[in-house]
Amino acid sequence: MEITLVNWTAFVHLIFYFSFNLLVTTVLVRFLYYRSQKRKDYLFTFIMISSIVFLLCFLLVSVKLELGFALGLFAIFGIIRYRTTPIPIKEMTYLFIVIGVSVINALSRAHISYLEMIFVNVIIVAITYGLERIWLLRHESSKMILYEKIELIKPEFYQDLIDDLKNRTGLPIHRAEIKKISFLRDTAQVIIYYYTDDVSNVTEADSMEADEM
Repeated sequence: MEITLVNWTAFVHLIFYFSFNLLVTTVLVRFLYYRSQKRKDYLFTFIMISSIVFLLCFLLVSVKLELGFALGLFAIFGIIRYRTTPIPIKEMTYLFIVIGVSVINALSRAHISYLEMIFVNVIIVAITYGLERIWLLRHESSKMILYEKIELIKPEFYQDLIDDLKNRTGLPIHRAEIKKISFLRDTAQVIIYYYTDDVSNVTEADSMEADEM
């Protein structure tokens, strides 16, 4: 059995790199993704996939399959589709980011300096933060509803349609799109669009009023 019982140097390296990778992943997923999406299921998925990919790459790097192994991981995990529901494009992007960060942190320790590794991680977090919090300031959500007031789908009644949808759904709708119309049933499929931040602000305001009462 050609296995070393204790290799303290390798063990310390494992703890350091894993902790660093977990820190970067947590910043990306918990403080950037979760604040806008509020999806705990994907939060769990991203952190666990990042941890497993990192450990897999870190422990198998000596097999000398570095580039092919990394590309294989991207190919495998990049096409993941859970059978219950397809993964939305934004969640797939975050999944790609955490896999990429994990592979970089696991396989680059023998080739680049600490400064270069830290810079790469910081720049990934900075770009993600810039796109999520600065450039894309507001997250727009949408819902498909079945609408029965068929007379309001005419272009001249567009504002009346928006006002009626706001009153009936309680959502701060800023635009609506007519998807399908059924004159046989006098109904229409309408996609409503609203900003998630506005919903959060309304909810917080209602909570404060309730506390004061």
